[in-house]
Amino acid sequence: MKRELAVVLLSGGMDSCVTAAIAGQDHELALLHANYGQKTERRELKAFNDIAQYYHIPPHRKLVVDMHYLRDMGGSSLTDPRLEVPTQAKACGYNNTLKAGVPSTYVPFRNANLLASGVSWAEVLGARKVFIGAVENDNPCYPDCRELYYKAFNQLVKVGTRPDSQITVGTPLLHLKKSEIVKKGLALGAPLNLSWSCYKNEDRACGVCLSCKLRIEAFKEAGYKDSIPYEAVSLEVAPS
Repeated sequence: MKRELAVVLLSGGMDSCVTAAIAGQDHELALLHANYGQKTERRELKAFNDIAQYYHIPPHRKLVVDMHYLRDMGGSSLTDPRLEVPTQAKACGYNNTLKAGVPSTYVPFRNANLLASGVSWAEVLGARKVFIGAVENDNPCYPDCRELYYKAFNQLVKVGTRPDSQITVGTPLLHLKKSEIVKKGLALGAPLNLSWSCYKNEDRACGVCLSCKLRIEAFKEAGYKDSIPYEAVSLEVAPS
């Protein structure tokens, strides 16, 4: 039986890599990547292409979109060279209402832009599923990483696409811990060694930005070695 097609938003990071592996269990994959002027744009694009090659994705099911207007708008330390990528997280508590501490790494309304492109392409391709590797537990201060956000977005998709499209956005990692994502990815054979998480560097991961710290701690807690290179040898996690 022919498998249905799904669009996966693949940044090249660990979470999107595992999301692609999960989606690939039941779907043929179409992979979408966005260049939006992020500081590690070149390295993330390489990760996207490497992961796409690993899964043997044909050229007509790969799409790279230009969203450099997000960089031009500014407002994020991921895109603005004048802003330093933070190494410490601010406290943030919420109960479906953000209180304080949205980090500078938040790119204003980025996920809505990414999802809009993914849904548009899905409608063209006839795919009924769009997957994104959002993780609520790791980014509780990000407005666009909450379950509430994705419920609202799915309602928008429902009323804003052709009635026969029946597209929904899937978030299979939303409530997982980072270590659980590592274990899930390795169990599915996801090529985590090809992924890139660092917010600052494009050659050796810095090991000190928040994204690197989350990844390092996740591999440590999961009991596996992370094979990507870090600037400090001591940061390369050995199995527990």
